[in-house]
Amino acid sequence: MLVIGIVGMPASGKGEFSRIAMEMGVPVVIMGDVIRNAVRDAGLPPTDENMGRIANQLRKDEGMDAIAHRCVPLVESKDSSLVMIDGIRGDAEVKIFRKAFPRFRLIGIDSEFPLRLARVKARGRSDDFQTEEELRNRDEREISWGLGRALAQADIRLPNNGTLDEYSHDVQALLKKLEEDA
Repeated sequence: MLVIGIVGMPASGKGEFSRIAMEMGVPVVIMGDVIRNAVRDAGLPPTDENMGRIANQLRKDEGMDAIAHRCVPLVESKDSSLVMIDGIRGDAEVKIFRKAFPRFRLIGIDSEFPLRLARVKARGRSDDFQTEEELRNRDEREISWGLGRALAQADIRLPNNGTLDEYSHDVQALLKKLEEDA
């Protein structure tokens, strides 16, 4: 099984990459769903503040790789030659996935701050925010989890600074190539 992981700053295009992969029939495990489920199980609304607090608590209680450990069995349960993991936030998670899946490939998505801010304002998720300061705070929180170090370990870098159509084309082409390698 070829397992690909997606890493990128908030609103860089990870979710769009996942959507395209799912449309192409690639099973996707979304790390953020693990956090969303933990927030729901705690009886909290899915706000950015609650998502961050629960993610921090899991990492404090179980280690910086806590969410990755919870995702490994989800990936293993997929009956496919190619599986994608969306939402890697740190180098400790990359280490777990490289150990669990010998054919793991990490894809880093690069996107400029102003574009990411515009995207986050437009998408309307319950854990989103509207200001430059809030995005910078989110960036800092995720960098504290090792996001920058994870991005530095990417096997493939994919820019996302153009149109949605351009990005979709690039993602589809990359996934087709990876499917051939699977």
